[in-house]
Amino acid sequence: MPVRIPFVSGLPALAALLLLLPGVALSVEAEPTNDASVASETTAAPSAKREPDPIPPLAAAVSDAESMQRVPDDLLQRVGLQLVLDRQHRQLLVLHDGVLTRRFPAAVGTVGWETPAGRFSVMQKVKKPVWTHPVNGKKLGPDDATNPLGSRWIGFYRDCKGREGWDGEQYLDIDGCTVAGFHGTPYRWTVGRAVSHGCVRLYEENVQEIFELVRVGTPVTVLP
Repeated sequence: MPVRIPFVSGLPALAALLLLLPGVALSVEAEPTNDASVASETTAAPSAKREPDPIPPLAAAVSDAESMQRVPDDLLQRVGLQLVLDRQHRQLLVLHDGVLTRRFPAAVGTVGWETPAGRFSVMQKVKKPVWTHPVNGKKLGPDDATNPLGSRWIGFYRDCKGREGWDGEQYLDIDGCTVAGFHGTPYRWTVGRAVSHGCVRLYEENVQEIFELVRVGTPVTVLP
């Protein structure tokens, strides 16, 4: 029986907690809006014949110079603030006028659920997001230590084509819209690994710093 995924305040489901809440999608609750909600379904197919994949390892450490080698030349000429996520090295670079000012370790999408690569921009910022359980409707507020979104949400991608495939623990079939973004996490051990369904997990202190730096419209580039 497919699980109907709830949507709150017009925001689509967010698959972000692989290894901790298998087979579910997440939703972010922000200030009420007049946007219409969009329905989505997630089906977990039987996977008894396949064992869960091993937990992916941490990314290898790299220097500032090595980090900048993968940044395209045209981004180095861009004026102002921008975020560059390097999926290969699993780190987030903060550039200003083409100069590296900060870099942070990040968790990215696992194999088959990779964080979308391309050029985007910040679409939404939510301070103290509320997570709603997709099955029982239970809400976890910003003061709950187990809220999988942490204290900040910075969305930069939306896709309504649906997704399906093995996620490391089971087969999932998501029918509807999903979003991807940067957010905190109470599970610090996941940062630096490829373990999500596409979102980018950061240490709490880092996502809070980035939240104050960016605005809606800030360029975001995701390198494959």
